[in-house]
Amino acid sequence: MKIMPNRMDYGFLKYQQEFEAKALEVLRSGWYVLGKEVETFEERFAAYTGGKYCVGLANGLEALQIAVHLLGIGAGDEVIVQGNTYIASVMGITMNGATPVFVEPDAYYQIDADKIEACITERTKAVMVVHLYGHVADMDRITAICKKHHLKLIEDCAQSHGATYKGKMTGTFGDIGCFSFYPSKNLGAFGDAGAIVTNDEELAKEAKIYRNYGSEKRYYNKVVGMNSRLDELQAGLLNVRLPHMDEITKERQEIARRYRENIRQELITLPAEREDTETVWHQYVIRCERRQELIDYLSQKEIGTIIHYPIPPHLSEAYAYLGHKKGDFPITENYADTVLSIPMYTGMTRQEQDYVIEALNEFA
Repeated sequence: MKIMPNRMDYGFLKYQQEFEAKALEVLRSGWYVLGKEVETFEERFAAYTGGKYCVGLANGLEALQIAVHLLGIGAGDEVIVQGNTYIASVMGITMNGATPVFVEPDAYYQIDADKIEACITERTKAVMVVHLYGHVADMDRITAICKKHHLKLIEDCAQSHGATYKGKMTGTFGDIGCFSFYPSKNLGAFGDAGAIVTNDEELAKEAKIYRNYGSEKRYYNKVVGMNSRLDELQAGLLNVRLPHMDEITKERQEIARRYRENIRQELITLPAEREDTETVWHQYVIRCERRQELIDYLSQKEIGTIIHYPIPPHLSEAYAYLGHKKGDFPITENYADTVLSIPMYTGMTRQEQDYVIEALNEFA
């Protein structure tokens, strides 16, 4: 049996007729940029998250970049972010000329709230929380710290569509929540797509202007903006998938439950779930000190895996100029050396799940 680490075609086939009907509807409409599908998605996604406003954008990286820009953060400013995140989180900071200040992750792979205050300086302007792998950070502690020190709070929710902390959805705790709808996400489009969510009406208005070349009225430009528009086709397809999100989330939670209850392997550390949160399991991330052996073993059994992520941002060539060295963030680096994402996707059959479980349990 061959099992890929992720299957996006299963998610399409499950709702194939709806997707194909919507695609034809949009193509036949003759309107392909900033039309009714985008407006509808913005309204529905804001309602889904519990936020007041949603602005559709071209992708998740630009959502982060625009969020940092709109909050007035730039050269000379610092933004605190967890060390084990995907590099796009950091790029959203540095593309604005600001400096990332890395904090070690906690046992749930999220930013360690207990280590944030020690990193705050007079140049700190914001904390960027990344709800990694579909888990949720300790938002009570983090929001209290931001309020105490008058810091902006940005949430990177690229992997946490629908995840909640004490019943409140990620993306609605801070000033701006940033989302990616890359095809592999729980709420995935069929190409690049993104959005921001905010409760600030003025920020939402500014985002709509900024995404469209800085123009509120065609050919009248208020600011130097960029082209970062969610297109009609992707918005339409997201409008099809969004109503199924509860079903998609429950399916992933069931797969995670079966993994948790049936994987019995002392060489593997299973992911823990923070109390008072609802995890949506964008990835199911285990840890193993003998990771390469495990990868090779699973590969022989035709079970695909992915490392999220093998090189932490502070050790990447792209950020060599920050001057960090190996050993600066030992927890982050240990995670980079040991984490492994095993198959988790919409439509994963029970037979496929059992095959993965059996293989892991037999790893010697």
